[in-house]
Amino acid sequence: MEKVLTIAGSDSTGGAGIQADLKTFEEYGVFGFSSLTSIVTMDPDNGWSHDVTSISEELLEKQLISVFAGGPVDVVKTGMMGNEKNIAVASKFIDRYQIKNVVIDPVIACKGTAQILQPKSVEGIKKYLLPQALITTPNLEEAGILSGLGDLENLDDMKKAAAIIYQMGAKNVIVKGGHRLASDKAIDLFYDGKDYQALEGKLFSTDFNHGAGCTFAAAIAAGIAKGYSVLEACKTAKAFVAVGIENGVSINPYVGHIWHGAYNQAEKRMVPENENND
Repeated sequence: MEKVLTIAGSDSTGGAGIQADLKTFEEYGVFGFSSLTSIVTMDPDNGWSHDVTSISEELLEKQLISVFAGGPVDVVKTGMMGNEKNIAVASKFIDRYQIKNVVIDPVIACKGTAQILQPKSVEGIKKYLLPQALITTPNLEEAGILSGLGDLENLDDMKKAAAIIYQMGAKNVIVKGGHRLASDKAIDLFYDGKDYQALEGKLFSTDFNHGAGCTFAAAIAAGIAKGYSVLEACKTAKAFVAVGIENGVSINPYVGHIWHGAYNQAEKRMVPENENND
């Protein structure tokens, strides 16, 4: 069985981060390992604001030693890294075990370029992780931050950002348009250093999309582990996430989560026989 490691933060509400990654790996039929970098909490008394508590680089290293005790994994996926020291530790293990299939989800922004969750991580991602990336998956805000272009408003802006990020070392770049792109479709832009390809899908008018970015990167990682080409992994991941958004789950008054099991209709599993016969 293929083995995939996620190095990311924990979302105790189950929608994003490590939790989303492991759920996605299970749906793809790959075995998931995890190493926590941070814990993300939300305050219901303060508009469900986010708070990020980083895990020390020493503890991250202990986790990674445990993961690699049995040898290399097939794919490594990174998400929220907690701090720049954790970025360096993760990069060291990727290099030590010569992992070639690395998916970098540069989780650095929340709801706009002025709201960077972890500003000090930006340079670390550029210096350590992007040169190791088989593919990186920034959203519109993150692509604007990494490229230095600021707010991206259209497909041409996305192309410029993707080209700049590619020059930082990532072998492939996919910029996620999402709801913030002025379009009536969900458009992501894939770039392999030679050609641009716009991946279009249905744009769902819903707020039940928490965890979509983490899940998208995790699905790409799992697809690559299963033998998909990078582009095909992206296309399949887009379909996987779209169904998850369409069947989103209400969690609290402010946010809904995508349903990671929707693509494979996981809600129908393990139903007692008496209910199947009704």
